[in-house]
Amino acid sequence: MNLPSPMRGGILLRRYKRFLADILLDDGKKITAHTPNTGSMMQCAVAGYRVLVSVADNQTRKYPHTLELIEVNRSWVDTNTLRANRVVEEGLRQGRISNLQGYNVQPEYRFGASRIDFFLQKGASKVLIEVKNVTLCCSETTACFPDAVTVRGQKHLRELMTAAAQGYRSIILFLVQRGEALAFAPADQIDPEYGRLLREAVACGVEPLALQTVVTPESVTLGRELPVVLP
Repeated sequence: MNLPSPMRGGILLRRYKRFLADILLDDGKKITAHTPNTGSMMQCAVAGYRVLVSVADNQTRKYPHTLELIEVNRSWVDTNTLRANRVVEEGLRQGRISNLQGYNVQPEYRFGASRIDFFLQKGASKVLIEVKNVTLCCSETTACFPDAVTVRGQKHLRELMTAAAQGYRSIILFLVQRGEALAFAPADQIDPEYGRLLREAVACGVEPLALQTVVTPESVTLGRELPVVLP
């Protein structure tokens, strides 16, 4: 999908109060940008890293700039978690995800006590997909999730297990934003309960799927599938 245009380049000075970041633009102006990411942004929100920000048409916004991309290890990382589902939805509708072509796609599907990101249906086949945005690497070539303890993420895994027991095809989709990643694994050292539940979910029939994005200053699209490692 296309990114906002035009975007302005700069250097990250600091990220704070979760949703704010101070940035020194290339023209020398210092701004505060909105940061649409509730995670820790570990390895990404590092002072001195290059960033790209968009500017809202609505100039009445308190913070008209939005932090969109951060350059990590010479690759752009999309840290805007609001965009992850839109990238996946585009891929689903364009038939770019293996074994998920030809389905009707319904975002934000109510199941149990949660809203699961996507409900897919084709004839009698019913599929639930929960998407997680991955911006952390646990080793040089292994992306991992989460970057902070996620009670909400644990809840989603339990819901997917319930759905699998009821006959749904249930998928946990890890959208890997790190260009250097060659595989995906749970971040057991950060949230061991999430790792335990992920393994339990897989044993109960939930399918883990890791898809790497291709990120440029102009667009974010789905790329290759990565192996999921559950040591």
